[in-house]
Amino acid sequence: MFLSVIVPVHGVQGYLRQCLDSILEPGCPGLEVIAIDDRSPDGCGAILDEYASHDPRVRVVHLEENVGLGEARNVGLSLATGEYVWFFDSDDYTADGAMLSVYERLQETKPDVLIFDYARSYWHGKVQRSVINKLFREPPAPDTFALRDRPSVLQLMMTAWNKAIRREFLVGLGLKFSGGYYEDINVTYPILMAAEKLSLLDEVVYIYRQRRRGAITRTGGKKHFDAFKQYERIFAFMAQHPETDQYRPLMFDRTIWHLLVILGRGDRVLPEDRERFFGEMSRIYRTFRPADHTLPEDVQLAAKYRLIEKNNYRAFETSKKLNERRIAAKKQVRKYRGKARKAVRFTKGKANGLRYRTQLHMAIDENLAVYAAYWYRGYACNPAAIYEKQRELAPHIKGVWVVKRGNAAKMPEGVPYVVAGTPEHARLMARAKYFVNNVNFTDDPIKRKGQVHVQTQHGTPLKKMGLDQMEYPVGANDMDFRELIDRADRWDFLVSSNPLSSEAWDRGFPCGYEMLETGYPRNDRLVRATAAEKAALRERLGVPEGKKAVLYAPTHRDYMKRFTPQFDLRNVTEAMGDEYVLLLRAHYFYRAKDRGLPEDRIIDVSAHPSAEDLMIASDALLTDYSSIMFDYAVLEDRPIVIYANDWETYKRTRGVNFDLVQQPPGVIAFTEEELIDAFASGRAWNDTAVKDRAAFRARFCSWEDGRAAERVVRRVFLGEQLPKPAK
Repeated sequence: MFLSVIVPVHGVQGYLRQCLDSILEPGCPGLEVIAIDDRSPDGCGAILDEYASHDPRVRVVHLEENVGLGEARNVGLSLATGEYVWFFDSDDYTADGAMLSVYERLQETKPDVLIFDYARSYWHGKVQRSVINKLFREPPAPDTFALRDRPSVLQLMMTAWNKAIRREFLVGLGLKFSGGYYEDINVTYPILMAAEKLSLLDEVVYIYRQRRRGAITRTGGKKHFDAFKQYERIFAFMAQHPETDQYRPLMFDRTIWHLLVILGRGDRVLPEDRERFFGEMSRIYRTFRPADHTLPEDVQLAAKYRLIEKNNYRAFETSKKLNERRIAAKKQVRKYRGKARKAVRFTKGKANGLRYRTQLHMAIDENLAVYAAYWYRGYACNPAAIYEKQRELAPHIKGVWVVKRGNAAKMPEGVPYVVAGTPEHARLMARAKYFVNNVNFTDDPIKRKGQVHVQTQHGTPLKKMGLDQMEYPVGANDMDFRELIDRADRWDFLVSSNPLSSEAWDRGFPCGYEMLETGYPRNDRLVRATAAEKAALRERLGVPEGKKAVLYAPTHRDYMKRFTPQFDLRNVTEAMGDEYVLLLRAHYFYRAKDRGLPEDRIIDVSAHPSAEDLMIASDALLTDYSSIMFDYAVLEDRPIVIYANDWETYKRTRGVNFDLVQQPPGVIAFTEEELIDAFASGRAWNDTAVKDRAAFRARFCSWEDGRAAERVVRRVFLGEQLPKPAK
């Protein structure tokens, strides 16, 4: 082995596949990936095992307890066999072609340490190269050098992931990653000072993901005090290696710079700990300042040095607070004005706006819940299933639906509702405790402290969703992703139907909600469906006795303006044979209309309010890329046929989360002839199709046991904790 990439893994299921795919680049010889599952609480372990099962370069170690990033790296190092090791964070990824660039540079220069550049990838789509990338070029660097010849290298990012290290060199120094925060600096600084041969690769190799949430060093707490022990370890190493004395002034400045950064970020050191942190920084300053050290030329920085030396926290903090107060005052004015404008917009008028703002100052009704589905279309989907179970398990809570005026007459008898845009709607949004929707509520209502939002979604995401759509402008259709994330920031709970969904939601909506891995509440009904229910629904829909009813439910295509069947309906239904009848279910984005179809072979059920009715009534499903396939697979004995005539176009324009062609839920057809044959020959029911459907069910329907709605209600409305589902 030439290169061992060590990847500790914990809580990154939404990003892990991209990480591994980027590392496992074809054409990089002598590569091994050692993945350490650090007792990850999500689906990471299963993802790692999946990769190891089909790529011999991947080796997985599942730790019995969580040991933290530093110790997980040490475990990986003990198992590595490559000439070089590269410590890789599992939520990041490499730039295109970077693996081969690293390999070639290592072969050319044979350094002790190779340092390469990186770019920050922000959640909103911006990718920016490191701001100090000029240090790779100015002045021009030889192929190899020692730190004394180029001390500016110590100003580069001191992380483990932007370096490939000769394994025997690292092991020979006796260095190991420590526990706690900033666990890599007590390795990365010493190896640069001890190395005889350093080399630079002036190329963006590593993409450092700037996550909106999840980075432990960007959260406040006492763990940031770990930085002091880490720097003490560095100076202890230098004491044992006198040849590093020449770097003491520079190392001292880097230490104080970093500690000031930690203290200066408002989200790191807790307010009650700031003075103690400053005192520890003063101790480090007085203990390790070299005798020949000179103050920085920067006047403001030099003043900070003097305050640190004297441990004058009061003067240090006073100047900081004065500046923060000026900034906070400006923000508060803007925030107040924004809230007032939102209140007026939501209620469409000054009078209603005043009433709404008044309601916002009244107590939240702890026993009031708001339900909605599909942009106020009516009573449907996961919210309807949760509503019914909430009435059973938490009857003290009153659930009220929000519907459009034109859909009010379609509401089931006995279900309370208000019409969207009315004063009653405004009062409901201002005062209710709970909010349940399968899409986002409008932007205007203000979420109050104490209100609880439940986002159920309305399908397993075969297609890319949320921030993942940024790479697919046709599907995104000028979406404002900042506004999208602002809406998702209101969610307290997000329902997931299966592990694929959890991965996609983590990645597409990186917000602070709790993931409810319960299965889909709307599918509880499919689990409990009976033959009698099926017969009654078929009679109501007009399915002729003795016919096989095939539910045709195509998805919306972002590159198409209106519903157009992907095959000739008349031709296909006639060729399928007299034993079949087609139930046509156009996507809800399209209005139901008279399509002039032969009623003896095709029943247009596009206007039917319940997809669950149609699934139970049918004998087989015909779809393309619709999420209905994941729901239909819950019906264990019914075949699924995928018509994928434009699969490549769909992938390019919308993006997908897994390869449907390689893992279909049954027969997959690419032409009309293949589609006809799937039914006319009975191939949709053969052993191969049954086997594929069983594998699909095992992967995507394992949480569907008929109790999904109950789990949601118990967690959200009753406050009970849920067990983690099997992955």
